[in-house]
Amino acid sequence: MKKVLLFFLCSGLWHITNAQMRISVAKDGSGTYKTVQEAIDHVPAHNTKPVEIFVRNGIYQERVVLDSTKNFVRLIGEDKNRTIITFNNHAGMTMSSGKRMGTPESASFFIYAHDFIARNITFQNDAGFTAGQAVAVLAHGDRLTFDHCHFIGFQDVLYTEGVRSRQYYRDCYIEGTTDFIFGPSTAVFDRCHIHSNKNSHVTAASTPENVKYGYVFLDCKLTADTALHSVSLGRPWKPYASVTYIRCNIGPHIIAGGWNNWSNLDNEKTARFAEYKNTGPGANPAARVGWSRQLTKKEAGQYTVKNILTGSDGWVPQMSR
Repeated sequence: MKKVLLFFLCSGLWHITNAQMRISVAKDGSGTYKTVQEAIDHVPAHNTKPVEIFVRNGIYQERVVLDSTKNFVRLIGEDKNRTIITFNNHAGMTMSSGKRMGTPESASFFIYAHDFIARNITFQNDAGFTAGQAVAVLAHGDRLTFDHCHFIGFQDVLYTEGVRSRQYYRDCYIEGTTDFIFGPSTAVFDRCHIHSNKNSHVTAASTPENVKYGYVFLDCKLTADTALHSVSLGRPWKPYASVTYIRCNIGPHIIAGGWNNWSNLDNEKTARFAEYKNTGPGANPAARVGWSRQLTKKEAGQYTVKNILTGSDGWVPQMSR
């Protein structure tokens, strides 16, 4: 029979079941901690066992950092629409050091640890439409999973910042204006809803040349505010950017050509932009720019979650059904 140890700490209940720690966060003081950062600070350094942090509904106005020593954290919200972690940093602000803040410093939530799972959380940067670069999540660690989460902001919302990072997004909602999904990581967006709020660009990948897959959108839905009519699927932040949309429903806001070269003709020689069997008014294979590709059935068959994300470590993303 499995042993269950119960510890009561402060005002909250701390469960340890099968070597798994459970912590709760509530703004009203009914949890173990009142802020998300306090809960993360309590995770042991160099952690090797799953730690679950349950966050009750509320707007948590805080800058949160999950440092590289605090692996295996599971951040679970009570309700994805009502459990909100937000901050208003943006590029150009003056930091306490006196230096001006750049895009990598502007996030609301920083993830440097590995084996992180988030579920039913809204990550937001509320700096505003005209603030410029203002990141909601900077995702650097490896083996990151986001399930039924929202990412909301304006420019540069989701920064997949880890060059060797593998990330999986399932049933997520991502909303922004310019380059609002960007970076060098390998990431799968599975059945996600991607919403544009400006005539600009959805992605700005910077995939390294030696990385086979960059961003892969599987069975996603792309929408926009009704007035928009000139949004691209992506532009290459770096020359070998790799972005692929497979079986996605694409709204009329996407330009006929589909893609943008970032005002650099040389990018057309190296960028790896592709599609397969997309539908909707914005899916127009015949009109796409000549330097993008339509995959064959055989090629598209290689774009599975396992092929893209499972490396020599055998990692398979965990998800709810």
